[in-house]
Amino acid sequence: MIRLQIVERPGANLFRFLKHAMRSGELRTFSLEKRGSRVVHVRSPGYMKWEDMNGVLACEIRSPRDEGKEWQLLTAFVGRLVDRFPALVQGINIQVDAPPPEPVKKRRKKASRR
Repeated sequence: MIRLQIVERPGANLFRFLKHAMRSGELRTFSLEKRGSRVVHVRSPGYMKWEDMNGVLACEIRSPRDEGKEWQLLTAFVGRLVDRFPALVQGINIQVDAPPPEPVKKRRKKASRR
């Protein structure tokens, strides 16, 4: 899972603007599901849950079927923001959850020979 925080410029209303752009077809590669609370991409696996928190978009990117492929949706979304809407975005913070450590395999004792 990847967490993403997008800080909008004052008065930009980035959340409303992006939702309108996706619904109107201006952003054709992205679409909204679940009443606008989930963003999906045409080719990238997974989805992004997002919500507006007073000028900061809090996002979680998940890819349950293709674990480890969240980066594809991340690059598509951040790339589109930087390319099309740089005047609306002030900063982006990305946080990555590390996978759990692999369990250590126990070594078996060799049988003593007599």
